[in-house]
Amino acid sequence: MVAQLSQTAMGFVDTLMAGHVSARDLAAVSLGNGIWLPVFLALSGVLMATTPMVAREVGAGRPREAGALLQQGFWISLAVGLLAFIAVRNCEWLLVRLDVAPPLVELTQAYLRGISWGLPAILLYQLIRSFCEGFGHTRVVMKIGLLGLICNIPLNYVLIYGKFGLPALGGVGCGWATAIVMLIMLLCGSLYLLRNPALREAEPLRRWQRPSAGASARFLRLGLPIGVALLIEVSMFTLIALLLAPLGDITIASHQITMSYTGLTFMLPLSIALAITIRVGQLIGAGQPRQAQLAASTGILLALLCATLSSLSMLILATPIARLYSGNAEVVRLAAELLSIAAFFQFSDAIQVSAAGALRGYKDTAVPLILVFVAYWLVGMPGGYVLGMTDLLLPGMGARGFWYGLVGGLTLGALLLGTRLYRMTRRVESQEAYC
Repeated sequence: MVAQLSQTAMGFVDTLMAGHVSARDLAAVSLGNGIWLPVFLALSGVLMATTPMVAREVGAGRPREAGALLQQGFWISLAVGLLAFIAVRNCEWLLVRLDVAPPLVELTQAYLRGISWGLPAILLYQLIRSFCEGFGHTRVVMKIGLLGLICNIPLNYVLIYGKFGLPALGGVGCGWATAIVMLIMLLCGSLYLLRNPALREAEPLRRWQRPSAGASARFLRLGLPIGVALLIEVSMFTLIALLLAPLGDITIASHQITMSYTGLTFMLPLSIALAITIRVGQLIGAGQPRQAQLAASTGILLALLCATLSSLSMLILATPIARLYSGNAEVVRLAAELLSIAAFFQFSDAIQVSAAGALRGYKDTAVPLILVFVAYWLVGMPGGYVLGMTDLLLPGMGARGFWYGLVGGLTLGALLLGTRLYRMTRRVESQEAYC
């Protein structure tokens, strides 16, 4: 949880510091995040398959097989890192097509060029992180996350405001600072693999294996649905910023503030979901399905507790939270309204993410992908667009309409994934009893 909060806090710091430069700089960071974050999360989702696969091998007492998984994942990481670098640097056509104002297009593209240099590094680190988490080594991930946050703040300060003789880059400086932090995190993760005696039996960097078509296919069979599911969910949020672009800097900035804070609170149930994946994977590998079910249900209850706290904070402190990000009265007013709406989907969001984490532990990723697509792209996103940008049901509500659509999509997602998890636990228990 500390690791996830640290990583998300870097985005919080970017938004906070860019917002105090100008609304345009904040809008550029928002639009840039709407492009690079879906790309990164989709590709890192593929690499997240490492966690349940390694956890099962660890639970079954086969650490060397876990080390072999890391080596095969390395080749996949190199490929997706190059893909991310190229994709993020060539998005100007998308901004133009969305009728973004030319000055904002130029600023956003400069931000993306800066951050693109760090994407291959952070994807390689995601592989190392997932490997360590599969062994239950989460403390090192926490330390690296905190180090990244500590480095991000002064780097932002220097590059945004132009200190020590460097030019003041504004929001663009956030991109370069984040890229540097990504490289630092990869270096730290690599050193941990090399020097930690607890991983010596797995031999993660010895007897190096060449790429194997069969091993890569098994990796991708589990990882691709995770990546696509993450893309579907995250792009539902971030695409809204792109669709709102014609409505101006104030609307985009208000949406970004809401995204930043809800993203920060989302890290609490997401962290629990990652822990559920580890525990369920290890317990299934050890042949203990009832304990795996207990781990899943306990994790969901903890996620709901976190949702209660985050929902209350948004309902009670919406305006003070918005004022942390911006001094613009219009931005603060609209952001406070959006935060009040977001408070209502905290519970369904907690259920769906923790249920998805448990299903990954069961190595069930294909069906959840379909369920997520139905909930988010056939209900949530169309509903939000109709409410926000058209007059079909009600007068167009702009950003507010999209956030009401998110409430509906996430609620349906929680229902579908929760039902799938219930059936999966029953199926695994019955198979174990039969054996």
